[in-house]
Amino acid sequence: TFTSKGGKEFTITFIKHGTLMLNIGEYTIHIDPLTQYADYATLPKADLILITHTHHDHFDKKALAATEKNETVIIGNEVAVKELDKGVALKNGLTHQLTDWLKVDAVPAYNNSPGKENYHPQGRDNGYVIDIDGTLVYIAGDTEDIPEMDHLKNVEIAIIPVNQPYTMSIEQAVRAARLIRPRILYPYHYGNSKVENIKEELKETSIEVRIRQMQ
Repeated sequence: TFTSKGGKEFTITFIKHGTLMLNIGEYTIHIDPLTQYADYATLPKADLILITHTHHDHFDKKALAATEKNETVIIGNEVAVKELDKGVALKNGLTHQLTDWLKVDAVPAYNNSPGKENYHPQGRDNGYVIDIDGTLVYIAGDTEDIPEMDHLKNVEIAIIPVNQPYTMSIEQAVRAARLIRPRILYPYHYGNSKVENIKEELKETSIEVRIRQMQ
């Protein structure tokens, strides 16, 4: 649980793998919801759903239906919105303002290691920077440590994937953390990766690494 710069209390719930929930007062954001990871009948309905991309472990129409209500806003990459035939498609670099205290920026998420480019091609998928009343939360989606991470400024909380071969190695996650420079770093989507090693590698920095059970 955190308090934004504008004084709003919000909670990040780590569900499993790449699935998250944010609650800002009565406002609920579901990120890549999957029915295999949560009983959405027991969770608040979504005011906002963010979809990073359409791989089966991030995109679940049954979960989307379970979390939706009439006024739910769905934001996704172009492929997801086309497949759903609804929602707001954000290309990398675009912004959507939800309220006077909440906006979402779509940022690049892709593989750039030789031989891995087809896992998540450049320009197709999204990460998201969520601006909650002045506090920036970065949800990286499926990505490696890409140069665009150095363009992210004033990120308070970064949530980055650490699993091989599809996203980042421990070494890449450490490099990503040094590019993003968040105050708090959470590894997610980490499989069998020894994410405790990220904490060790960054212990001399000002970045606080927090480990949450995501498996």
